[in-house]
Amino acid sequence: MRAWVVAAAIALLGTPAGAETVRATVESGVLAGEATARAQIFRNIPFAAAPVGALRWAPPQAPAPWSGTRPAVAAGPSCPQPMREDGAPNAGGANGPMSEDCLQLNVFAPLSSPGAKPAPVMVWIHGGSHRTGAGWVYDGQNFARDGVVLVSINYRLGPLGYFAHPALTKAAGAKAPLGSYGLMDQIAALKWVQRNIAAFGGDPNNVTVFGESAGGMSTLAILATPEAKGLFHKAIVQSGGGWFEPDNLAAQEKIGVAAGEKLGLPPRATVAQLRAVPVDSLIKTVEGDFGPFPDGRLLPRTASQAFAAGQAADVPLIIGWNNGEDSLLGGPGGGARFAAGLPPMARAFYPDAAGEGDEAFGRAVFTDRVFGAPARWVASQASGGAPAYLYHFSYVGERFRGMLSRAHHAAEIQYVFEYWGRRTPESMVGAEDRAMARLMHGCWVAFARTGTPQCEGQPWPAYSPVEDQLLEFGAETGVRQGFSRRPFDALEQFTLPTLALPAQ
Repeated sequence: MRAWVVAAAIALLGTPAGAETVRATVESGVLAGEATARAQIFRNIPFAAAPVGALRWAPPQAPAPWSGTRPAVAAGPSCPQPMREDGAPNAGGANGPMSEDCLQLNVFAPLSSPGAKPAPVMVWIHGGSHRTGAGWVYDGQNFARDGVVLVSINYRLGPLGYFAHPALTKAAGAKAPLGSYGLMDQIAALKWVQRNIAAFGGDPNNVTVFGESAGGMSTLAILATPEAKGLFHKAIVQSGGGWFEPDNLAAQEKIGVAAGEKLGLPPRATVAQLRAVPVDSLIKTVEGDFGPFPDGRLLPRTASQAFAAGQAADVPLIIGWNNGEDSLLGGPGGGARFAAGLPPMARAFYPDAAGEGDEAFGRAVFTDRVFGAPARWVASQASGGAPAYLYHFSYVGERFRGMLSRAHHAAEIQYVFEYWGRRTPESMVGAEDRAMARLMHGCWVAFARTGTPQCEGQPWPAYSPVEDQLLEFGAETGVRQGFSRRPFDALEQFTLPTLALPAQ
């Protein structure tokens, strides 16, 4: 590896205004970020070329070098996605400028100290249903404060990130990856980290990839992708499920043809016609269940199939879910609508929730079917190799207790980051909230360092199917044995997707 790629010049330079600037040299050139009391921060760093023109729906390419010093203080644009007209953050927390030229990342590094050992690295993949969100939304300063280099990334979203079409397949090389361009971007970012993270004091041999929701699903896909092997050494999946229906490229191509027709293109549209569609039309018109899917090249099989076959990356793993994931069903009526599609026999495994009515019953089954039982199953499949740690998050913030009884989808993120986000004033955060954040954040940091979540003296045993133990982060945090075993066993028996590979 060339010395100029990883050799870093990180120096604190006083500016005339008294602020501090930090500089780092990476493979593409020199960056000028900023220093705070907790971290050195570099934003809007290109890790791949702009995926525009002939690179729309193509594997990510190397970023272009720049001359001089590139400013790295302001956040870069979000990848194209649906935004709120009033300018407020959307469901993925993003607002502000968007651009197809969005393949950039942000680095939060510890303040430099002479002779310091290389720091563990954590690469955060944001959620947002593979349709919204951005890496810049998340503040990693407290990870840097605690000796971790935190990297947050962007990746292509929606129809720009997950799309297949016969014309694209025909135009690609025989072995070129297809379809899951967002996943390709995530892997490209991990490769960038391997080549460049030493420039920020990070250890390329100690990388943890982690994410929530769509980011958790992406982390599972990365665990199942052979090309990602060796790019990371630990993984954390927050509310990422674990059961994925078999799929293949041919099925996705049919969806792509239908999307093209909806955009006014002929069934046999050319690559040029596809790439000429304005980005606004793509985002507003093309809808679907976006996310990584097997193409037989980059991703040979679903993450579920990879874990069942013992072919997922064998690295230490944390995986878990929240007790209020049913917030994804929306307001009143969402649970009842979900319950309407459930077989009558399901009520036998949820007597308490069923006794409260269809709304409570549907919400309980949704949380377990989509998140809880799959997380336990993944932990079980992974437990024969490197240790896997299962958790359940039920803590409700002090400011929500008059309104909520369960921890909604994504509620754990602020505790993991020990950061309350742009929408929560510090005055609304209570002492119990801060204690939970110190605990959970500390678990994640310890795991990144050593592969073992040492949590302020709180035991967290590795998962085994026999002991069936998890750690609940809740009003009373502690180890639970046989958590929801009966309904989870039933869901695994009756709803685990087929693990057979579909015909191509």
